[in-house]
Amino acid sequence: MTAKMFDIPRRGLAGLAALVTLAAVIMLAAMADSTMQPLPASAPAGEFSAERALVHLRRFADRPRPLGGPASDRARDYLTAQLRAAGLEVEVQRAVGAAPAAGLASFGQVDNIVARLPGTDPTGTVVLAAHYDSASMGPGASDDGAAVAAMVETVRALRAGGAALRNDIVLLMTDGEEDGVLGAEAFARLHPLGRAGGVLLNWEARGVSGPSLMFETSKNNAGLVQAFLDAVPAPRGDSSMAAIYRLLPNNTDFTPLTAAGFSGLNFAYIQRSSHYHTAADSIANLDRGSLQHHGANMLALTRSLGGADLRPLAAQHAGTPDGGRDLTYFRALGFVIAYPGGAVLPLAILSLLAVAGLVALCRVRRSLSLPRLAVAAVSALVPLVVSAALAQGLWMLLVGRRPAYDMMGGLLHRPLPFQAAVACLTAAAVLGWYLSLRRRLGPAAMVAGALLWPAGLGVVCAWFVPGAAYLLSLPALVCALGAAAAVLLRGPAWARVVAATAGPAVAAMLLPSLARNVFDGMGLALGGASALVLALFGLTVLPAVELFAADPGVRARRGAIVPGAAAVLALVLTGTGLAADRFDADHPGRTHLAYVMDAATRTAHWVSADADPAEWTRRYVSGHDTSGLPAGYARGTLWTGPAPAITAQGPRVSLLDRRGDTLTLYVSAGKGARSVTLRLDRPITEVTASATGFGSAAVVVTGRRTATWPAEIRFRGIPPRGARLTVRVPGTGPVQLTAIGETDGLTTVPGFQPRPPALVTATREDGDLTAVTRTYTF
Repeated sequence: MTAKMFDIPRRGLAGLAALVTLAAVIMLAAMADSTMQPLPASAPAGEFSAERALVHLRRFADRPRPLGGPASDRARDYLTAQLRAAGLEVEVQRAVGAAPAAGLASFGQVDNIVARLPGTDPTGTVVLAAHYDSASMGPGASDDGAAVAAMVETVRALRAGGAALRNDIVLLMTDGEEDGVLGAEAFARLHPLGRAGGVLLNWEARGVSGPSLMFETSKNNAGLVQAFLDAVPAPRGDSSMAAIYRLLPNNTDFTPLTAAGFSGLNFAYIQRSSHYHTAADSIANLDRGSLQHHGANMLALTRSLGGADLRPLAAQHAGTPDGGRDLTYFRALGFVIAYPGGAVLPLAILSLLAVAGLVALCRVRRSLSLPRLAVAAVSALVPLVVSAALAQGLWMLLVGRRPAYDMMGGLLHRPLPFQAAVACLTAAAVLGWYLSLRRRLGPAAMVAGALLWPAGLGVVCAWFVPGAAYLLSLPALVCALGAAAAVLLRGPAWARVVAATAGPAVAAMLLPSLARNVFDGMGLALGGASALVLALFGLTVLPAVELFAADPGVRARRGAIVPGAAAVLALVLTGTGLAADRFDADHPGRTHLAYVMDAATRTAHWVSADADPAEWTRRYVSGHDTSGLPAGYARGTLWTGPAPAITAQGPRVSLLDRRGDTLTLYVSAGKGARSVTLRLDRPITEVTASATGFGSAAVVVTGRRTATWPAEIRFRGIPPRGARLTVRVPGTGPVQLTAIGETDGLTTVPGFQPRPPALVTATREDGDLTAVTRTYTF
């Protein structure tokens, strides 16, 4: 029952060959995920050129463009002028956008740019969408200025290409995406083109480099995804991204537009995400290859869909009998593989049956027993759990050693040593489990029991996230068939080596790439997710491990050396990472600082949400006393310090009417303030906001805010004359609210000194804001 699984002479050489093969496959898979070479300004007129797009980007992405700010207005004016010069029909949709969250109602005065290129014989509309606003912390060259500049260059290339397209092309440059996809919500709710639907191509960024990944799709996507695979020069992304992203709470402009009926595809590049939403999201840091990849895909898809009959895609999206299924698609060493959603569950079941067949074969050969198989399968949960726990423990260790990492959300500048450490810890967990039980349970029971996990989870995924099932089903299927072949083959030894390595090689094409993408998108703060993927990869590699493992009948005194060495290497890599990942001007740390003054008492404070403030920040804050802050202002644990008062009018709130539990208020932010926030001491359930010339919007609010007063209302880019709010506050009795008028920047505060080059503003939304408050009771 504990005999060798494969009869391989010269096991050391066979194992080395298998390991080299797997390493080569992993490297080739990573190389196949590269981006594109940028084309110069001298490229043919009908092609997309990153250098030509950069000319536009430099005109508006040199500073932050938050909703309602002067830089946003300049960007709007420049972009509308460029689109009109290109011959498009251009309008600016002015509206109030709205978005709810738990205990929160967000509003904003948005200016969406809507440009139309009429088709010759339309069968539908293709909408290219990106947002021209940025987070207030940085210039947003990648998020999302690069996509907006790419849209302008795409229009130029389309015009230079000669023949007009069959379908209408609409360029939608939204406002207010960073404050809750407000512009996209207003477009979908109010604009005739938004209500009409069509095919949406949305472009985003969560980093400053990397390939342009097609990471999200609408449902019933088979025809649209196939059009993408056929049209673009370098397709990147796979169905697992789309399937997993649907389960996450994240949203982009894609979310309200597809909810309104659009079918569509969503694109983003996500590498070097430590610069996301910071001052380092600059033109200097933008990877020109990422811009080229974005734009080349944009141009190719626009030409393809612009000239196609869109009616079959619309029918499929609607779920008519002729369509209605998603496509499973992925790349293996540069080759695209796609198959219909109807094949997902049968393939997953086939994978499970293949593992069952391997079990039966080993039973016939008396190399495993069912009790030992059961113990092996159940115990295989241990390395999965331990790997994830070790990765999260590593992150806690890093934050404890360097508290500034906490403000970066796990998106570090030089994460590679730490990612490698997670991989080593995972290897230690998998190999430690395997080698400690292999002699007792036998190699066949351990391999088959391990493969039951990817095979079984593949069936679960086929039911709940079918687009991701291939990641587990295909490796388990090929591993089981390859292991069975290696057991049965009696020919040359190399044939058994190839058979045993085939399944792990398939896993090496898929799972390490997924782990890398999870690292890029979620960071080390959620490193446990990547570790879990790597642990599943480790379970599929066990047939290859058996090629060079010692005879299980011989007591191996050095069985702990390999997992122990992996653990030691993880510690070395962690130390190396801490030594290498120092903050400097090119790799800045983050710190949060805000200024708040009560306009009534003229009492002012500096405030920081840093866990361990940097030396620069400690000039302004010194303790945790929040008793002097305005009522309802504090959110979470804060550092505070005294600050000088400034001359500021502050916000104003007037009660226009109160009927039952509904208050009608008129709110203004104060001279020079861009936004206003209201904090209420009681929960709210409905809010309607209106502004003269922009219309109105209403939201239903559920839940409560955490670590502060239970309800909050925000109005970004509020008009100077203010806005009217109708708020439903269930219950009776007085309502206390604190109004916070917010102005970008801290330079008007006496004594403020700019950050040193090695520090940038943290991504918390109230960072670097000058806040002036007034508290009311109605």
